[in-house]
Amino acid sequence: MARSSSVDMDPDVARRLFEEGATLVLLGVPQGTEFGIDCKSWKVGPRFQGIKMIPPGLHFISYCSVNPPSCGGEVGPKTGLFLSLKPRDLLLANWNPKEEDFDFSATQNEEEVSRVRANLQDLDPYLGPYPYELMRKWVSLTDRLSEEVAKNLQPLSGRVCAFSDVIPETEFRHTKDRAEQPRNDMACQTMREGLDRLPKMKQREGTQLRFSVIPEKAYPAGATPAQITQCSLDLTYALETVLNENHQERPLDLLGELQFAFVCFLMGNVYEGFEHWKRLLTLLCRAETAMQKHKELYLGLIAVLYHQLGEIPPDFFVDIVSQDNFLTSTLQDFFQMASGPGVDVALRKRAEKFKAHLTKKFSWDFDADLDEYSPVVVDLPEGFTVG
Repeated sequence: MARSSSVDMDPDVARRLFEEGATLVLLGVPQGTEFGIDCKSWKVGPRFQGIKMIPPGLHFISYCSVNPPSCGGEVGPKTGLFLSLKPRDLLLANWNPKEEDFDFSATQNEEEVSRVRANLQDLDPYLGPYPYELMRKWVSLTDRLSEEVAKNLQPLSGRVCAFSDVIPETEFRHTKDRAEQPRNDMACQTMREGLDRLPKMKQREGTQLRFSVIPEKAYPAGATPAQITQCSLDLTYALETVLNENHQERPLDLLGELQFAFVCFLMGNVYEGFEHWKRLLTLLCRAETAMQKHKELYLGLIAVLYHQLGEIPPDFFVDIVSQDNFLTSTLQDFFQMASGPGVDVALRKRAEKFKAHLTKKFSWDFDADLDEYSPVVVDLPEGFTVG
């Protein structure tokens, strides 16, 4: 594990982090394991026993178990967790080879933690320094994400997993239960038949990310056809529903959720995080009335997106976003609505600067005419209902 991050650090900063920084002691980690904290990851060597000089605050650690070269050297799925660290904190974890995961129960043992703290000087050569040169990047990606929001969004298990942990919906404990299931030893006539024979699966309890639920319908119950059309063009009703049900006291925490989803995807390889990020972004960028009401929320959104889009790999848009041109079309709607007469002047100017920045950085054309793709709004005859 590289130790160069402290070489170019300001001496005063280094001394302060040495005195006030948190320490993560990780014992028994197999050589070759991929381990990361925040924006940097490594393959650990035989001497690795943790990270020192960690700035207090919220952090995300991630890790992948790796088979030894004699067994193929395959890398396992990534697991991550958010940690909130205080000054001079010491967290102690042991690697569980059976679960291929960290066991933090030792942190609850005050006697064990005191023993390790007393021997920190001996452990120091085996502790890698926090990559402080990337601290500013990490803060820019999580400045709206509080410890409380992260705790409420992460799974009850505390682990953010790249692949869902699924189990059968029905436990076949008895021979009779298994006998009643479709037989798999007979040839399937169609793909659908084959899929129907597979056991129905569900995500293991406590492993689900607890994102805000976005309403399936963007309009209120009993809405008229005209109201349905309006709510589909202006997603304010759906956005306000999410805010009222999840972030009523602190609407700006929705930006923290946007950052949480982005970190889960970018650092944790969780595709569900990317999908939720897209859904939240769609709500925010296509809610014209809300844009006029929640000035601070939208000023914050521009700042969040500025840093997020600055960290995405260059080929990201080619591989994922450009498949349906999601980002450019969504932001085009945002910039169009942000230029409206009812929008705060400061927000309008900030949006114009952001639009110019993205146009220059990515060569995106936000002024292309999309009228031919716009939904057609019609007035239905009185008494006509949508069944």
